[in-house]
Amino acid sequence: MLEPREGIPPVIADADALAEVVAAFAAGSGPVAVDAERASGYRYGQRAYLVQLRREGAGTALIDPVACPDLSGLGEALTGVEWVLHAATQDLPCLREIGMVPTRLFDTELAGRLAGFPRVGLGAMVEGVLGFVLEKGHSAVDWSTRPLPEPWLRYAALDVELLVDLRDALEKELDRQGKLDWARQEFDAIASAPPPEPRKDPWRRTSGMHKVRRRRQLAVVRELWQTRDHIAQRRDVSPGKVLGDAAIVEAALSLPANAHALAALNGFGHRMGRRQLEQWQAAVDRAKALTEAQLPAPGQAVTGPPPPRAWADKDPAAAARLSAARAAVSALAEQLNMPQENLMTPDTVRRVCWEPPAVVDAESVGAALTGYGARAWQVEQVTPVLVTALSA
Repeated sequence: MLEPREGIPPVIADADALAEVVAAFAAGSGPVAVDAERASGYRYGQRAYLVQLRREGAGTALIDPVACPDLSGLGEALTGVEWVLHAATQDLPCLREIGMVPTRLFDTELAGRLAGFPRVGLGAMVEGVLGFVLEKGHSAVDWSTRPLPEPWLRYAALDVELLVDLRDALEKELDRQGKLDWARQEFDAIASAPPPEPRKDPWRRTSGMHKVRRRRQLAVVRELWQTRDHIAQRRDVSPGKVLGDAAIVEAALSLPANAHALAALNGFGHRMGRRQLEQWQAAVDRAKALTEAQLPAPGQAVTGPPPPRAWADKDPAAAARLSAARAAVSALAEQLNMPQENLMTPDTVRRVCWEPPAVVDAESVGAALTGYGARAWQVEQVTPVLVTALSA
């Protein structure tokens, strides 16, 4: 499929055109296909730079959320309508920022996982289920570009062209497999989930952090990461375009004495001006000047059980429980033809195995799983095999 059925619609970029779209989509029928394009790798943050929608009776709309940053009116017009998204959790945060929050949804990627499809990318799903090959190739472009080139807009429109058709086919397949209610529980959980909490100490996710062992070096990573983040936010560019993670780790390991020594490290090479070098060196110097009490702890405070590799030494009985539980859940997932992590999250299995109920039975294990956020269908399927594994 090389072209949307009704051609490429014009990009909505003013209040009057947006009002027409809101009226048209409110008057449409059936589910609404929704997608959003971000500029990851180019811009700071995960904001949407294009929103695509398609609904029976309304056709396809391409909306510029830079020119129309408040789409809450559109979101309200679609309250109660089922939104069809592919990999919903990726797009929901940026849609929420512009006032679009679904009350009901159908996630075609998650549906594909539950139905046991080996490849769940949108292109693979559309080809495997509907027999159409979508024109791909623009997913990683800079969607903050203005004006957006026509080939990109064609690609964006095609992303929602067949989404409702895919949804309908997957609903039939899930129903055939007896998994439709399971999928609905999963979709409801996504739609009702609150926004995620801000990540604590995000600098600890710097790539290559496993090489950094000493607290003083950790402080250098933190200072450089925070300096980079401020610059990236001010310039509205991806942090990686300001300074690479590898350069941050290199500076932390080397603890350079001055800007000249810093310039000799990978990532701080000849193309970096003296002022920039001095800015990074100042961050290194700030970390060096911290007292012992101000230095970051070697690792984040661990909540929940320790890493599984440490279980055999800390608690051999728990290690044996985990081994039995993993094997049982894996066998059940294979039997149900779905990924193990969709049947039950590995973290939940670990928690129940580390601190099992005092009395192991279906009621206590089911209550423990529910307490960790498992859905009713997951509790029903997994409880019997976990009771057996924990009792062995």
